[in-house]
Amino acid sequence: MKVKKAIIPAAGLGTRVLPASKAVPKEMLNIVDKPAIQYIAEEAVQAGIEDILIITNRGKGVIEDHFDHAFELEKGLAGNPAKAGILEQVKAVAELANVYFIRQKVTKGLGHAILCGKSFVGDEPFAVLYGDDVILSEDPVVGQLCRAYEAYGKGVVGVQEVPRALIQLYCTLGVTPLEGEDRLMNCHKIIEKPKDEEILSLFAILGRVVLPAKVFSMLEAGIAALPAGEELYLTDVMSELGAKGELLACDFIGKRYDMGNKLGILQANCEVALNHPEVGEGFKAYLKQLAATF
Repeated sequence: MKVKKAIIPAAGLGTRVLPASKAVPKEMLNIVDKPAIQYIAEEAVQAGIEDILIITNRGKGVIEDHFDHAFELEKGLAGNPAKAGILEQVKAVAELANVYFIRQKVTKGLGHAILCGKSFVGDEPFAVLYGDDVILSEDPVVGQLCRAYEAYGKGVVGVQEVPRALIQLYCTLGVTPLEGEDRLMNCHKIIEKPKDEEILSLFAILGRVVLPAKVFSMLEAGIAALPAGEELYLTDVMSELGAKGELLACDFIGKRYDMGNKLGILQANCEVALNHPEVGEGFKAYLKQLAATF
């Protein structure tokens, strides 16, 4: 079954990038000239996704505005022939895909946020693109996962190896090779934020997964059993799939930027700027000059 729907959870508070995220959602922080969430939505569309649900919360209405038409702005740009290129870029954002929004009204973790998309997904498989993670690749990363799902009919998590010193910030996966595949593995177990003695491998999930609709009943069971004040991890449900032999890990090809991290934001802006058609050459010259002074 083709994967045509995607959920982008964007309800986080952005505490790691305060005070910038106090009034501006971290998903709307720019990478050169586009907000981070636009890169994520564009990746989904490039992979063949047609319908996108963005999970927000209170104070993030600006994300909805970004994916809507701005008629006054468009009218002003239309009156200036020199701005024709910019006008097309602005209009294209509103016409990118069928984009829907829903609010996560209580903070109960990523698992609960995904559960908010149950009626949107129905009985179809769906992709999840984490709102913190911009991943750039000529072959859209979520598309790499979708192809694996469509070939094997199993959930797929996008992974890369991370340094051992950082694995405890993410999760660790128990994996074994999948016969005949270079970048796909069977995933049997996932441990969130592992202690040193719990590390299964240095593979960690980094911002992209494709899941079957059956996970919603699993999430509902998890919410029902959730102790007061605790959050529901999506990895708990994915680990259940792995234990049943229904989960793959894809060692994806792509460069990931953590947009919930100050260093990640700086890296993204620097590297994207170097390849930007308008500012690339000027920025490269500036960096060379700047580096010579340190």
